[in-house]
Order: sequence, then structure tokens, then C-alpha cells
Amino acid sequence: MSLTADAISGSRPPVVWSIAGSDSGGGAGIQADLLTCHDLGVHGCTVISAITAQNSTRVCGVDAVLIQSFVAQMDALEADLPADAIKIGLIPSRLHLEVLARHLARWRRADVEANPRNDVAREAGSIAPCRLPFVIYDPVAIASTGQEMAAADLLSGLDTLLPQLDLLTPNLQELAQLTGIAMTSPQSVVVAADLLRSRGLKAVLVKGGHASWQGELSLDYFCDGELSLWLSAPRLETRHGHGTGCCYASAIAALVAQNYPLLDAITLARAYVQQGLAAARGVGQGPGPVAHLGWPTQREHFPSIILPASSQARALGLSGTSDLCHGESQSQNDMPEAGFAPCAPDLGLYPVVDSIGWVQSLLQWGVRTLQLRIKDPEHPELESQIRAAIALGKRYNARLFINDYWQLAIRHGAYGVHLGQEDLQHADLVAIRNAGLRLGLSTHGYYEIARALALRPSYIALGHIFPTRTKQMPSAPQGLERLRRYAQLLSGYPTVAIGGISQDRIAAVQASGVGSVALVTAITEAADPEAVTRGLLALVGAGGCDPENSRRATEVPTYV
Repeated sequence: MSLTADAISGSRPPVVWSIAGSDSGGGAGIQADLLTCHDLGVHGCTVISAITAQNSTRVCGVDAVLIQSFVAQMDALEADLPADAIKIGLIPSRLHLEVLARHLARWRRADVEANPRNDVAREAGSIAPCRLPFVIYDPVAIASTGQEMAAADLLSGLDTLLPQLDLLTPNLQELAQLTGIAMTSPQSVVVAADLLRSRGLKAVLVKGGHASWQGELSLDYFCDGELSLWLSAPRLETRHGHGTGCCYASAIAALVAQNYPLLDAITLARAYVQQGLAAARGVGQGPGPVAHLGWPTQREHFPSIILPASSQARALGLSGTSDLCHGESQSQNDMPEAGFAPCAPDLGLYPVVDSIGWVQSLLQWGVRTLQLRIKDPEHPELESQIRAAIALGKRYNARLFINDYWQLAIRHGAYGVHLGQEDLQHADLVAIRNAGLRLGLSTHGYYEIARALALRPSYIALGHIFPTRTKQMPSAPQGLERLRRYAQLLSGYPTVAIGGISQDRIAAVQASGVGSVALVTAITEAADPEAVTRGLLALVGAGGCDPENSRRATEVPTYV
């Protein structure tokens, strides 16, 4: 069940199987899944599990596909169109469920035997060029009209399927059915999700419903044993939303098939559904289907990440959140209730260097936005270099950001500090904000962008765009197409592209719409750094002026 050589070379689009029921009304099931796959750029294949007779008001009948036909569809696809991801929807009987579970287990065994390193890579979260398909199950048992869709004994056989899944996406009603726990509070959601995971499930995404404790929001809860978080979106007042769960799950499958990390896929899929709900309209007499409008681009449709210790988390009484801690005890630091001090939307050329010597040279050559990144925390002159760099930045009226060492940045009155996602666990963000420092925050995809927006930093760094030698990166290169989409999503917000950007790539990076370009080795490893810097300034510019930072330099300092 591994990818073919053509798939690895990129000559075919990613393939997603939808194993689900056919909806004669066209709003859910196979029909909704294929529309979603088309919208998000993958090839959708189908394994029809049941044929339903339904319209917008009721389900008139559900006829399970014969087991022989069910299996034959999977075998036919496996021989020629192996899946990068599989979305499972309506399974009409326990027998269908058990047959599917056996097929998934067989494919896993065959893949591990052929590629013994795959399971290790899969568990580590890395992307191998030859891998098992990602499997997501949206446990449809009851139609949105309240009518039974599957046999009564289906749930009793679920434990055979759970270990074969990468993600289960129940709504609150389905979660209550699966666990016997009433969904009366956020705590009950967390307990029920943990119970499911104890039965062999890798991860669960609980979809928000109309529970009174959610107020005017629709809250989704994700957990995988290492990370847990709540996503929030405004509840839309619409009666139209047929197929919401199908679209959400198939969107996640389509995005994972394109090598988006799971949390990015969930974030994007949630935006896709919100966009579709906002534009949904009736077709028949009952609720209409989710609209299929292509790749989500509007920030208003993307979910918010509810950060631990934030006022929103406290107001909603949310528990089970380890978003900033990655499985460790929750950070005791409060989250700032207001955004960080602003900086110019256009930061211009943004070199990242590791010594006071480079800081002084770049300032003398006309650079006005730069970052001091000293990697070694045991550097014998760490504080003195940071103090001197901050003084130089002030003399030149420059935007100098200190990487990581936020305590020293506060102590010596830096313009700003730059943090990576992993630094958020330990940094006192309230102290940084109260000191008036600007905050730059690194991101590596849609989920981290959504988390960054919840903190409202001064700018958001987008990377790494191309392969880089300067540090070990936690993700694959984003590439220009993803950068373009990020820049479009963040239009009007200060952004910086970083990672592997050479002089000959600058024009393409700027064409994406990003506000600023960060460079490292393109300057520091140049044969003539001054000439290269001045040339880059001519291409990119030095950036706009900050209203609060208009004081001009009156002397040129010398660092000894």
C-alpha cells in the first residue's frame, strides 16, 4: 500500500480514497468528499460502502453494498491508484467495519515488511517518500436529520478499527455514543477523548456542536497524547450545513496527502469548512450543503488557537490544553491580553547575524532592520555583545531584534526580541510586552501562523522557504507557492520570509507579496559583503520608518 515511483517523482497528483456512502441528495458522503478533493487539488477515488436514498429533509433508505463489491473496489484501487490518504465515512455494518479493519492491518503489515523503517518514521512524524496512507474516520452513524444510518451493532466492533486509524473526528453526539459520557462540559470532552485513545486510537479531533457551554463559539478539541489544544471559530447562524463533517474529514485527508503536517491540515480544513458554511445556501426544502469555494484565503475563516492561561481559556473553563508545552506541565506564564508594540509593515532587508562586528558593519552599510542571533548560551561575551548591539541599534535608529535572550533584551532596552515556537514555552510574554519590546515570531505553517495571530506579535516570520544550512529545521521547506498563500492570508500584517533565500531568489520571494526578506549566509558568506549588502538594499530597501522610532542618529559609534 505504498506510493508508486510516479507518485514519488511528483508526476501524478496525490490520491485520496473516500470510503463512504453515496448521498443521492449530493450534499454529503461520497459526493461531498469528491467536491472537497477537487477543491483542494487532489485526485479523489471512491469505495462506496452504501447507497442511500435521501434528500435535504430525510433519509428514505440505506442499502449496504455487498461485501464482495466493497472488497473488490478496494482491491481495484490498490492495484493501480494506491492512496496517500484514506477518508472513511459511513460504514453500514459491523461486518463492513471488520473487513475494512483487516484490510488496513494487512496493508500496514505488508508495508512494514517491505519498508521496515516506515513505521519508525511514521511514529516520529517525519515524511518518508514511501509510506502508509494516512487514515481518518468520520464516524457517521446518525444523519443530521436524526435518522439511523448504520446497524445498531456497529459501535460494538469499533475496537478492531481504532488501532488502524491516524485520526478519529467525532462530533459531540458521536463522542457521547462512542464513550457513554455525556458532553456537558469541556472536561467531559477531554475525558471522553482520552478514553478513546486508551482503546488504541492515535489521535482524536472532537468537532464542536451546539452545546450551551460553548456560547457563541464553535470549539474543536484535538489530542494525540503529546499535544492537546482547542480551536475556536465564531458560530455561524445558518440552517445550512449538510455534509459539514464529511467535508472537514475529507479536507484533512486531502491536505495530509499533500504533505501538510496534521495540525496544518486541521487548521486549513477548519477554514475550508467555515468558508463553506458562511456561503452555504438551500437547494431543497431542508438544510443546504456546505459550499465548495476552493482554497481558503480569508483570515476571518481561519480558526483561533485558544492559548493556555489566556483569558479566553479561563472564561470558557477549558482544560486539557498543552499547546505551548508539548506534553509537559502547562506553562504558568499568563498570556498578554493586548498585542505587542507595532513596527513598520515593511521591514525591508533583514539580515540575521551572530556577532557585534557584523551588526556594526551592516548598520554602517545602511541596513536598518537586523537580528543578533548568538547560538551559544555559554558565549563568554554574550551579555556584553547584546548590550553593545542594542546601543548600536539605538544610535543608528535601527530595528535591532535580539534572538532568544529576552531577559537580556528587556534589561538593556532592546527594540525587539525574536522567538521561535519552541521558545514560547519558557518566555514571559507579558514581561516582554510590558517592557515595550516588539516581538517577532517564527512560524512554519498554517497552525503556527494561527497560534502566532492569537499572540498578535509585531511581525510574523514565515519559513523556512528553501533548504537551509544554518540550523536543523523541524519541518520541510515551505516553497514559494505556500509562501504566496501565507502572504495572502496575512495581507496587511508585517511578515518576513526567511530560510535559504539567496540573492537570485529575492525577486521570486518578493513577488509572493511578503513584506520583508531575511538573509543569513547570502551576506555573511559573500566574497564582498558590503557590495552584496548595498546591492540587496537597492533590491529590497531598508524598510519604512516606525512612528515611535523616528529619532535620527547623530554619531557613529565604534565597538572595541
